[in-house]
Amino acid sequence: MPSVKVEQQYRAPSDILEKQRELLGITTPHVALAVASAPLVGTWMNCDHATRNLVRVMIAANGNEITVHAFGACSPNPCDWGQVNGTVYADNVAATPAVAFTASYTFAFKVTTIVGHLDNGALFVETYDHFTDNSGRADYYSQNIMTK
Repeated sequence: MPSVKVEQQYRAPSDILEKQRELLGITTPHVALAVASAPLVGTWMNCDHATRNLVRVMIAANGNEITVHAFGACSPNPCDWGQVNGTVYADNVAATPAVAFTASYTFAFKVTTIVGHLDNGALFVETYDHFTDNSGRADYYSQNIMTK
């Protein structure tokens, strides 16, 4: 009989649901927790009106997930990146309000991953651009601060 290799996997203390519930005084629910997208939902505008990155991000609820509709800086009108599905995240395993999201856009020449998180009423949106067209361009990172 072949031996089975068991790999040890790391779990951060924040990954242990029972401990988080105990710390927060939350009883065990009868149904799985769903992250509520409401804090992220809306139209977010870039605070930098001269940005060369995202000018607007529209986030809508889609069941337990979200849709993200992004617009890039183009002239004379913003470029419509289209709508993609996104994933919402709470700030711990026992929380339900969304505090962050991710979404990914695949273009003919690059893949852009969008990561956003709420901070004092603003939405900090980071983009990670990875070029796939062998153009020699360096992959790059951008940060945008957005408000409703």
